[in-house]
Amino acid sequence: MKHIIEGKQADSRSPQATQAAVRMLQVDEDAAGQRLDNFLMRHLKGVPKTHVYRIIRSGEVRINKGRCAADSRLAIGDVVRVPPVRVSEKIQDKAERPAPPREFPILFEDDHLIALDKPAGVAVHGGSGVSFGVIEQLRQARPQAKFLELVHRLDRETSGILLVAKKRSALVQLQDQFRERETGKTYLALVAGSWAANKKVIDTPLHKYLLPDGERRVRTTTADDPDAMHALTQVKVRSQHAPRSLQGLPAMSLLEVTIKTGRTHQIRVHLASQGHGIVGDEKYGDFDLNRRLPKQGLKRMFLHAWRLQFNHPATGERVALQAELPEELEVFVATP
Repeated sequence: MKHIIEGKQADSRSPQATQAAVRMLQVDEDAAGQRLDNFLMRHLKGVPKTHVYRIIRSGEVRINKGRCAADSRLAIGDVVRVPPVRVSEKIQDKAERPAPPREFPILFEDDHLIALDKPAGVAVHGGSGVSFGVIEQLRQARPQAKFLELVHRLDRETSGILLVAKKRSALVQLQDQFRERETGKTYLALVAGSWAANKKVIDTPLHKYLLPDGERRVRTTTADDPDAMHALTQVKVRSQHAPRSLQGLPAMSLLEVTIKTGRTHQIRVHLASQGHGIVGDEKYGDFDLNRRLPKQGLKRMFLHAWRLQFNHPATGERVALQAELPEELEVFVATP
């Protein structure tokens, strides 16, 4: 990415804000095909999304000197004019504080993508009160990498297979596969209670909403809900576990859960809607049970992205990956 700075513009009315300059950014092959809004958010760290969209609508952002829209697609060689933007010193300081570099266990890697085994408790990216996540730490650990972008997401407390693209072409191709449901995604989930072996499909729409404090939640809904999202989950019982009376734990079921749609919190909400919340799930699980789990060695939600299949973005060959259960989950489920 080439940078050309035209000039500096300060706002004397805001002494607490940093000064900024007009920048001309030339699009290279890694950014080709990207939407303008996503491109700007990558380059305007610490700038609120609302402000990014405002400067696009106002015409201050230009592509090759012409007006553009948030969904304009960039091409190699395009020159994007980015106007001066003011960022408060507090936000600027936070943005300039780099994430600590960290590598993660690698399941597969080549010139096009990385498949890593994400640990629980680590967000995939910064935001919503989280300073940094997997992608920011990986970029710091690999400063020579020209391009690293998340292909998909996992909840913070979910462990398992996560894909990162190393080329723009790989990102687009893989995301198309996720969107067109050409991937195979199977999770391991431990739920409270004995799951009926004949209960194999959950085909119930979901509805996203916000709590008063702005936190995101999902619930099941009906097909006539105008905001309903189709969601299909397949369930197979892997093993049943008897109650641990001495520990005050109920019967539990270890499930292989395959999702045909990738909705927010889909597995967690679908399983809870059947009366079998995921063990350790602080949003949709059994809160009384969850309070007893840490003493028994389980301090996280028991949901793990176990298997993933996709077509390689360059060769087209089918890739099948598997991440075994983390030790803390394996030990908990094996305890009699």
